[in-house]
Amino acid sequence: MGLFNWFTQEIAMDLGTANTLIIHNEEIVVNEPSIVALNRNNPKEVLAVGKRALLMHEKTHESIKTVRPLKDGVIADFNAAELMIRELIKLVYPKKPLFPPSWRMMICIPSSITEVEKRAVRDSAEQAGAKEVYLIHEPMAAALGIGIDVEEPVGNMIIDIGGGTTGITVIALAGIVCDQSIRIAGDEFTADIMEALRRYHSLLIGERTAEQIKIQIGAAMKDLENPPDDLPVNGRDLVTGIPKQIFVGYQEIAEALDKSIFKIEEAILKALEQTPPELAADIYRRGLYLTGGGALLKGLDKRLSAKIKLPVHVADDPLKSVVRGTGLALKNYERYPFVMR
Repeated sequence: MGLFNWFTQEIAMDLGTANTLIIHNEEIVVNEPSIVALNRNNPKEVLAVGKRALLMHEKTHESIKTVRPLKDGVIADFNAAELMIRELIKLVYPKKPLFPPSWRMMICIPSSITEVEKRAVRDSAEQAGAKEVYLIHEPMAAALGIGIDVEEPVGNMIIDIGGGTTGITVIALAGIVCDQSIRIAGDEFTADIMEALRRYHSLLIGERTAEQIKIQIGAAMKDLENPPDDLPVNGRDLVTGIPKQIFVGYQEIAEALDKSIFKIEEAILKALEQTPPELAADIYRRGLYLTGGGALLKGLDKRLSAKIKLPVHVADDPLKSVVRGTGLALKNYERYPFVMR
């Protein structure tokens, strides 16, 4: 058994629509965008993965294509997903080991996933070299990563705003009591910003530029305590076709994101309506927990708190709480009943 363990290495993976994170030996060793650049003439040939592939995104010629294998939290391109997972696992060991280890892998999946989509995640991991694959629902992993004791008979509401989906989940006794999942999250925010600049400034910008705007001045409210400076944005003028630069303020971005954030608020209220009364009492005392990349939008916690009239806590490191929780679950996978074997 000891020898078998020597060759079996454990990795926990948060396979996200926007970013993929991998924990090995209790350390985050990979934190890369979920994107892969492939050779069009030979789709099995990977030219770049992660940050290097993102630099190529929307700048390629006809021989290269960049693919984001996940859409709305699930695998949309099976071949690209398998190649991306394989390449990202190689980053765990930059120097090729003499005896390649067999991997015990835990991957987190959205709670609203279908059996077919679950199978696609499992198959991709096995094709990429995993000998054992365990799955865990994202809200469970997020709760563990925040530091919540998921096994106690107390209700906790986790709002995970990722790249493709927003999951609103009530957890108690190591299980999911009620669950709302909407396909409005980071990607939708990016699309809203592109649309707003096209409509109000006749400026055409790419996905990467819109993503940068969202990260630097993305806001959920028009009156922030510490407002960020206006941001210069370069793009193509739709009227003249000539490249130009404009300055964009956070209030304009807050207005662009307003509709999408309103839909998230509605989903939270709907989830609260479905919550059993005893758990609702716990949530009233403890508040809501915000995690995922979307939790970093400036003023989002204050806006939600004002709408729902409950305290909203943002996780310490919202981008990494899901992968940390996945790592904890992998360490104690025999103990937790919610780990899917």
